[in-house]
Amino acid sequence: MRTLLFKLPFIMCYFSFFSSLSIAQPALSGGIDTAYMRSRFNKIEQQITMRDGVKLFTSIYVPKNLDKKAPILLSRTPYSVAPYGTDKYKPFVGPSPLFSTGDYIVVYQDVRGRYMSEGDFVAVRPYKPNKKKKEIDETTDTYDTVDWLVKHIDGNNGKVGTWGISAPGFYATMTAIDAHPAVKAVSPQAPVTDWFMGDDRHHNGAFFLMGTFAFLSYYGAPRPEPTTESSRNTIPYGTPDGYDFYKKLGPLKNANERYFKGENAIWNQMMDNESYNEFWQERAVVPHLKDIKPAVLTVGGWFDQEDLYGPFKTFAGIEDNSPKSPNHLVVGPWIHGSWTRGLGNYLGNIVFEKETAPYYREQIEKRFFDQYLLEGEDAQLAKATIFETGSNQWKKYGAWPPQESVEKNIYLQANGKLSFDVPVEKDSFDEYESDPKNPVPYTSEIRILRGSDYMYEDQRFAARRPDVLVYESDPLEEDVTISGDVWANLFVATSGTDADYVVKLIDVYPDDAPNNSPINRNTQMGGFQLLIRGEVMRAKFRKSFSEPEAMVPNKVEEVGFDMQDAAHCFKKGHKIMVQVQSTWFPLVDINPQRFVNIYQADESDFQKASHRIFHDAQHPSHLKVRMVETN
Repeated sequence: MRTLLFKLPFIMCYFSFFSSLSIAQPALSGGIDTAYMRSRFNKIEQQITMRDGVKLFTSIYVPKNLDKKAPILLSRTPYSVAPYGTDKYKPFVGPSPLFSTGDYIVVYQDVRGRYMSEGDFVAVRPYKPNKKKKEIDETTDTYDTVDWLVKHIDGNNGKVGTWGISAPGFYATMTAIDAHPAVKAVSPQAPVTDWFMGDDRHHNGAFFLMGTFAFLSYYGAPRPEPTTESSRNTIPYGTPDGYDFYKKLGPLKNANERYFKGENAIWNQMMDNESYNEFWQERAVVPHLKDIKPAVLTVGGWFDQEDLYGPFKTFAGIEDNSPKSPNHLVVGPWIHGSWTRGLGNYLGNIVFEKETAPYYREQIEKRFFDQYLLEGEDAQLAKATIFETGSNQWKKYGAWPPQESVEKNIYLQANGKLSFDVPVEKDSFDEYESDPKNPVPYTSEIRILRGSDYMYEDQRFAARRPDVLVYESDPLEEDVTISGDVWANLFVATSGTDADYVVKLIDVYPDDAPNNSPINRNTQMGGFQLLIRGEVMRAKFRKSFSEPEAMVPNKVEEVGFDMQDAAHCFKKGHKIMVQVQSTWFPLVDINPQRFVNIYQADESDFQKASHRIFHDAQHPSHLKVRMVETN
């Protein structure tokens, strides 16, 4: 387990998991204890044959001494079912240790082409709606696996549930499409849903450099034959400073020349498909979420650095295309996958006042699977169970966004002001110069790997730069609560022919805010600028993500984009802030500010550019939010 976690740093560490859970078994309450697992489960390893003859490696944990038939919980993963060997056990099985009591048969499978499974791996393999007899996709591999399990594993009750986080969340989603009749409950958690529009690799067409380079250095490495070993990240960074490393890397094409040598298939796919073409469109999951029959519990975290996009689009896709499906959404104050462990009562300097993760595991996730697989009590789940940051309250809604929410616009104003009033000035704008050689850092920390801290980091380091525009409201006279999608509408002009626009929505604490940081009581929270939502838009895609179009120099144009959802209460006395900038480095690659294929750009293509952000009566730049009344 230690080796696996070292090799896969993005997989969440379980070491703090057990002490936070009220589990009766002493073996689980004190820490990792495979002796308990050995006493509870027999482990089987099986190669299950798919319809095209390819065999997928499957690890099966069957409870001992079953006094009644048990349902099956299945997780399909590209990140290994380790440990391998029937005498080697995981420290717990299932979505959390609550499932390790012996009531469930728990199954893990290496997906096609990964680790010990045969076949060729295809990242986010496209769904094929009209398959011939032996054609495969992830839905058929899941169907064939489930069919084998219910027919061959003694003691099962014929009901199957699936779950997974991140890429395994994608495989869970695919389980619900053309689902096997035995599949009754599916939980995609932070599911990869669209690698171009908003998950992991791109946001609104802008390439997420830092995370993608590090991740694909091993995820995209060739695997000549089945193996229990992971490909390693062998990048010789030579520095702890990612800002410095990626500046020296230069144009994106240098990554292949210096490091990947053309051998990283997924990186090559990224570089070969700059726009939202057929390659990306056929990998989009949402259009296929039709006639979904299993109950679905989709899970996400407000501070998820990787896949905040997926949960909302998956949930909405099922609502729109499968309205009869029992469909639920849960979103808490979590980073990527952190709902699976710990207490979830704070992140960095921000306190949430409640143990949000145990609440989710015990009152939502476990009860969801028990209801549909064990014929347990009705979990009585709301359509949307949402943790509202700021007020630090769980809210239950009959829809998401809440039906009671009302659209409001927050307008940028002259002199750095921000308000709900429509601007009345004429020819009003602010201007800044963006220099590719001096990009705005995404964090004030020195880091070589992206991490998650930037999602809840104090933004004052950026507000002080001349190439970041800052707009701030007066202190609020009453609470202002947003719940739902956030949309940016900027009216801009640039001296170049392309640009990125980064917009941040921020909660500014009052100067007398208490120093209540759970990690350092000396942290000065007065004036803290908490990032609520930050998003980037590549302007060449402002009219179409499939057909990029150059900006006309110095022409005012509207650039609108999805900033993803939020549920936050800006408390009385706080201020609302919006920051606008054109680089967010090295989180996002640098736009040359010249209309070129950025993946093929040369050093000479990069240029300084001036940007104007307009806020007048004719060009009212604003953020569109959904507001709800504060209880």
